[in-house]
Amino acid sequence: MAFELPQLPYRNNALEPHIDAKTMEIHHGKHHNGYTTKLNGALKGSGMESDTIESILENLDMSNAALRNNGGGYYNHCLFWDVMSPNGGGTPLGALAEAIDAAYGSFQDFKTAFSNAAATQFGSGWAWLCVLQGGKVEICSSANQDNPLMPGVGCGGIPILGLDVWEHAYYLNYQNKRPDYINAFFNVINWEKVSELYEHNK
Repeated sequence: MAFELPQLPYRNNALEPHIDAKTMEIHHGKHHNGYTTKLNGALKGSGMESDTIESILENLDMSNAALRNNGGGYYNHCLFWDVMSPNGGGTPLGALAEAIDAAYGSFQDFKTAFSNAAATQFGSGWAWLCVLQGGKVEICSSANQDNPLMPGVGCGGIPILGLDVWEHAYYLNYQNKRPDYINAFFNVINWEKVSELYEHNK
């Protein structure tokens, strides 16, 4: 079973002005498409062709660079598109909001901590909000296309929110102003989807 590039759940220009249409077009149509194609190539003859992407990453041999980079790139971007929406922004509700308050004191303190994790990730990488067994949440970050599903990466939880801080995700619109991009991301977070992922994985 070959992995396929998922369709975006909105148009390329739907997240403007926070994320511009040209960036979305290149990021999804070229970068994510490239990870998808190379992931399928890396899986040929591996015996893992019918496994889920989650299973592949959880059982990953971290020395397998092709699978690590492209499997991570495929999974990370699938999550990234899903946790954004043109109707996003605001704050989480319900059990997720309670978990964030329990871990960080308030939504504002969570936003500061998440933004800091994204801003201080050196070079290319991701910032994550993960759910741990029992429903606790934790922020972590990872380099390149690594993610916390992989052995020994981050907090070891299940990602429910991810922010791409590779330069290709923001440079056309924000140049070197990564903090501005991070702040804009909060205007498009689909907290309904993040809450759904929290409930499913806690």
